[in-house]
Amino acid sequence: MRIVHTFRSAATALLTRKTRSLLTILGIVIGITSIIMVMATGKGAEGLIVGELAGFGSDILTLHPGKEPKGPADIADALFNDAIKQREVDAISNKVNVPDLLWVAPDIYVPGSVSYEGETYKATTIGIAPWAMRDMVDLRLAEGEEFDDFDIRTKASVALIGDRVKTELFGDSDALGRHITIKGRKFRVVGIYEQRGKVSFFDIDELVIIPHTTAETYLMGTDYYSEVVLKVNDPANVDRVVEDITRTLREMHNITDPEDDDFYFQTQEGTLSTVSNILGTFTIFLSFAVAIALIVGGVGVMNIMLVSVAERTREIGLRKALGATNRDIMIQFIVEAMLLTAFGGVIGIILGSILALIVTLLISSYLGATFVFTFPLEAAALGVVASALVGLIFGLYPARKAARKSPIEALRYE
Repeated sequence: MRIVHTFRSAATALLTRKTRSLLTILGIVIGITSIIMVMATGKGAEGLIVGELAGFGSDILTLHPGKEPKGPADIADALFNDAIKQREVDAISNKVNVPDLLWVAPDIYVPGSVSYEGETYKATTIGIAPWAMRDMVDLRLAEGEEFDDFDIRTKASVALIGDRVKTELFGDSDALGRHITIKGRKFRVVGIYEQRGKVSFFDIDELVIIPHTTAETYLMGTDYYSEVVLKVNDPANVDRVVEDITRTLREMHNITDPEDDDFYFQTQEGTLSTVSNILGTFTIFLSFAVAIALIVGGVGVMNIMLVSVAERTREIGLRKALGATNRDIMIQFIVEAMLLTAFGGVIGIILGSILALIVTLLISSYLGATFVFTFPLEAAALGVVASALVGLIFGLYPARKAARKSPIEALRYE
């Protein structure tokens, strides 16, 4: 039997039972749709995160207190760890200890809201030097001026606010010189940032920047920092800076075993690696779920093919009586199963692409971020191949059963 005729006969057999064929491949469609959605949205998420991290230069790294988090308990320990204080910052800032640093900027996160004359807004309040924010994300003022090192040393109650904070608290009124309240303390607004939106996970328009010394003493009542932001003189020197700071802090804290380090670093490269590992693990986990859907779909295909073999027993007997061999019959049913599942794979690719595009548009609209849809060619190819293999594997037993039928008994079958 010619291969073209085989495919034509297989297609005709499937089209005569359209409803059954569509219901049979439902599991395959779900599995392939899942593959496309996972791969497409995964690539979009990776692109979004990489794009956000690109807002920070490769010459920026962050020093955190505590052990590097590997679980919820470690995260809590890092949040309340007092390993990084002013003496550590002074030691790191010393060029003798760390010669390749351009600047060091400790910061403190202040939870809670800001208010003005009855109006309240849940802003992101950070105690940090304004020149550090300007250098990291090119943060510029639309009005007023930044507070300076004198304000930081004297623990002044001054603040820089984002555009949305200004709008929410003051409306169209002038905000410069007015006093906002943070945790019961008054802060004079000395500057308003330009409208920027999100930059590197920060919504600039929701920021309130105050001196870290003021936040430390009057708002948080602590003598340690949430983290320390560092800028290296050259991205090529990041590893050397990490080594110099590690050596300095270990000497200060009398640490001889690296396992006892009470600090850790976060670099752009390390963050990207972590994100990549998380997304990779997530994709593998979902792939197992997809594999189960394909197996279920394959079982459905085998079941329907067995029914088809029983229904077409007289046809099999007639073909054999006219000269068809066992090989011809077997190939006929295998091709039917593979065409059926491959068609399911194509439907899954189309459906998965449409759903992934919809998800991409919704995320972009909701987050206001650049979440780009990328059609995963490799996943589409894998989907077609996987679905065809499912047809081959689960269609093999029904095909062999059809091929082994005796032509005489088949022709007698009622």
